[in-house]
Amino acid sequence: MSENSNQFLDALKQMQGVEVGDIVDVEVLDVEDGQIDVGVENAGVEGVITRREYTSDRNADLRDLVKPGDKFKALVLRRAGGDKENGEFFFSVTRLKEREAYDKLQKDFEEGKAIEGTVTSSVRGGLLVDVGTRGFLPASLISNRYVSDLKPYIGKAMKLKITEIDPNKNRLILSHKDLVEEEREEAFDKVASQLVVGDVVEGKVSRLTNFGAFIDVGGVDGLVHISEISYKHVDKPSDVLKAGQDVKVKVIGIDNDRHRISLSIKQTEPSPFEQATANLNEGDVFEGEVKSLTNFGAFVEVADGIQGLVHVSEISNKHVDKPSDVLKVGQTVKVKVLNIDPSDRRISLSIKAADSNASSSDNNSSRPRRSRNENSVNKKYMSDNDNGFALGDIIGDQLKDRK
Repeated sequence: MSENSNQFLDALKQMQGVEVGDIVDVEVLDVEDGQIDVGVENAGVEGVITRREYTSDRNADLRDLVKPGDKFKALVLRRAGGDKENGEFFFSVTRLKEREAYDKLQKDFEEGKAIEGTVTSSVRGGLLVDVGTRGFLPASLISNRYVSDLKPYIGKAMKLKITEIDPNKNRLILSHKDLVEEEREEAFDKVASQLVVGDVVEGKVSRLTNFGAFIDVGGVDGLVHISEISYKHVDKPSDVLKAGQDVKVKVIGIDNDRHRISLSIKQTEPSPFEQATANLNEGDVFEGEVKSLTNFGAFVEVADGIQGLVHVSEISNKHVDKPSDVLKVGQTVKVKVLNIDPSDRRISLSIKAADSNASSSDNNSSRPRRSRNENSVNKKYMSDNDNGFALGDIIGDQLKDRK
């Protein structure tokens, strides 16, 4: 059969009638205020396309959009009734586009593809997005962070994932959060593979919270907990940091399962202990103030905020039952450095070794020997704090003295 014959049969078939639900080729006959008069090609059927069935812009002037002679496809909505042969029909362009859009979106949804859309307006609970048809983006799925103000998103183009689609109910639910999470995981894997715990890297403060600061390191945010911002007490991260500030951070933890990187600012700088002991050596003798007394010894200030322990056995060559029997808080004493332990941040001191009247046996020793009892007490009461000792144990012993 020739091509001309096929075209004739197709035209004849179409002239046999137009049915609701058909997709037909129409030609614009006239443009009126609020509607477009069209005729179905090769069918001798006329009908109307209202403004809302041609464009989603309810304020649009149809005369600016179409003119007589324009041709396009339209969906047959319903019969209008009347005495004309074959009757009149209402047609829709917007619903045809929606049907075509849903067909494509369904395929994208099944393949897990990302789509692009433009936010047209905000409604209660989320945003309306144009993706060829209208979709709904819930506020909870806009970002992986809480979004309180929706207005800045209006007019913005966004990449989205389809979470739910039902053409029959005209239901299309979208998510930007899913894409953010996927991109974040990919970025994390890339950055984490290049980092090792202990690395010191440059970063930029991306945002601040009450519990810490998020630092951008190579496109991924790591957290500096408030306790890792400074060796000094910090009430609020915003008191010492600001968004956009460049900082040096140390990687102190990488959690691949939870996609988290823990960072520290303070560990890139010398600790107060390190600063205080930078010029302090074992065997040095100096004067310090007694800051507190316990049953096991006296704490003497080595530097501002840093204390060393004079064990009770190192207070005097004579037997001392309780440090408070021979010392008092606020007293200035001469002490000798017996040991500095940088790893545990502990300083052991001796008053008797610094005494110029110490016995010759003490003077002949290059380093006073610590008793087994002293070592065990130090281990019991020293902690990882900068001053080297557990405050709870100190207070506990002082309370015992008051009983």
